[in-house]
Amino acid sequence: MGYYESADSGATLLPVSFTEWEKRAKEKLAAGPFGYVYGAAGAGDTMKANEDAFRQYRIRPRVCQDISKRDLEISLFGKKYPVPFLFAPIGVNSIVHSDAEVAPAKAAASLGIPYTLSNVSTTPMEKIAEVMGDSPRWFQLYPPINKELTKSFLKRAEKAGFSAIVVTIDSTLLGWRETDLRNAFLPFLTGQGMGNYFTDPVFLSMLDEPPENNLMAACKKALDEGNNVSFSWKDLEFIKKETNLPVLLKGLTHPTDALLAIEHGVDGIIVSNHGGRQLDGAIGTLEALPSVCEAVEHKVPVLMDSGIRRGADIIKALALGASAVLIGRPYIYGLAVAGETGVKSVAENFIAETELQMAICGKKSISEIDQSLVIKI
Repeated sequence: MGYYESADSGATLLPVSFTEWEKRAKEKLAAGPFGYVYGAAGAGDTMKANEDAFRQYRIRPRVCQDISKRDLEISLFGKKYPVPFLFAPIGVNSIVHSDAEVAPAKAAASLGIPYTLSNVSTTPMEKIAEVMGDSPRWFQLYPPINKELTKSFLKRAEKAGFSAIVVTIDSTLLGWRETDLRNAFLPFLTGQGMGNYFTDPVFLSMLDEPPENNLMAACKKALDEGNNVSFSWKDLEFIKKETNLPVLLKGLTHPTDALLAIEHGVDGIIVSNHGGRQLDGAIGTLEALPSVCEAVEHKVPVLMDSGIRRGADIIKALALGASAVLIGRPYIYGLAVAGETGVKSVAENFIAETELQMAICGKKSISEIDQSLVIKI
């Protein structure tokens, strides 16, 4: 168990379970920021489906196996990583902690876990590169309408040492998020989440006035670029041509889309429904994973996010075909509660629990985990 040195209350015992992290974050944050992180589209049925899907599978462990030496290492795009999970891209971290994206970036770097920086981070990508040094990092792109801006983001990411591009395609329009509507909360309009836009020469050249002179106009322009409702497979091909980095497509749940993604040159797929934040009543990601993996036939890595809360969830996703998973809300709650220390604590708990789960299953490495380990009830 870890402790957090708080200026107002001294040493405080950090939470362990996801529900406790969430509870503590709710106590610490104002309604708007907490609702933004916690909230989902509509009635929240997709977010519920994400978590409920894990309960539809049971682990069937093997016994009398030598598990004295255990290894959580995975390989993606020719690089080895110490654990089978990454930090998912989550924007506007500044609404939950003053260190914003710097804190999770540092925590990820200290553990060797790849950190995926959101396109709508408050901290620019170059600053994240500076604090992470040689540690692994990916850049998430909401593909802009303007092709020159797209090229600029890609080249900046390459120059800043990001090793993959995650193109998110399930959020060209913001979902119907009742919590945000009730709280009248959209942090982008205050300039938060605009770190990469407001430091981009191409974007600045598109403005009539610099952001410091007309913040609202600059924010709206950035949001307009991100709401690229005409994005198509042809535009994905353009992104592929403009970067030498691996390109992953994030936000699909349909096997036909997975096949189309491969046809148009993607290097990896992330099965995701945006944590249930976009489309109410949609399929849970773990429900979608097996059919996507079957369609892909190991041609490219298939990763998964949305709904990962425990080490058992990671084991189940790997058993059903995921090469790795992405952790989202848990580390943001850690950030809200205790900054970098909280994020690191959440990640360390995931590492410890996943290793323990794997060993008790009778497996000593991630490569030994396959579909025979789980049954659907």
